[in-house]
Amino acid sequence: MRPGTRVLVIEDQKHIASFVELELEHLGYTVRCAYDGFEGVEEVGRFRPEVVVLDIMLPKLDGVGVLKKIREGGSRVPVIMLTARNSTLDKVHSLDRGADDYLTKPFQIEELLARIRALIRRVEGEEVLRVGDLEVNTATHEVRRGEREIDLTAREYDLLEYMAKNPRRILSRDLLLSRVWEQEFGIPTNVVDVYVGYLRRKLDGPEERPLIHTVRGSGYALKEK
Repeated sequence: MRPGTRVLVIEDQKHIASFVELELEHLGYTVRCAYDGFEGVEEVGRFRPEVVVLDIMLPKLDGVGVLKKIREGGSRVPVIMLTARNSTLDKVHSLDRGADDYLTKPFQIEELLARIRALIRRVEGEEVLRVGDLEVNTATHEVRRGEREIDLTAREYDLLEYMAKNPRRILSRDLLLSRVWEQEFGIPTNVVDVYVGYLRRKLDGPEERPLIHTVRGSGYALKEK
């Protein structure tokens, strides 16, 4: 587990949510709680958790409805469903909807922690590069800045990934050309400037600080400030 791994607990019984929150924070997780289905859906977008613990019996929108909205929104975050009913139908229905695991209440906290660790191990091959509020998932090629999803072409993604793997480092045009365009000979170095321009237009919103900085006479650097 990486320090600060984000876990969202969506559970309307506040004593259960608080207990789970305390146990997870004690182990170094960063935890946020939501107490009804609609709030849970909103927190998935705001908090961008790496694991979700989701109760089935929720007010306003039940857990299966929350799970459906999470998956329809394109998120593949691992989800552990909690059910108070030891019903095979509940479990099958949840798994069919895109849940990764389930646990029946009442549960031992040690078992929940073990299942969370197992899900994190399952996805730990997904390296997420972070520069400020920019996130680049090297396994899925998904790029986000804050709550915005950013759609990039294959070449734009390759350029951004290389820069994100070398944050704050000044990267010359020749270096970027050799690493991103590799063996494609005869390409002018100003193609790097063109693609940096493409990235800037997609990465930087009206109220956001620029992330790609020009170092006069040297190249470019991807950094928060």
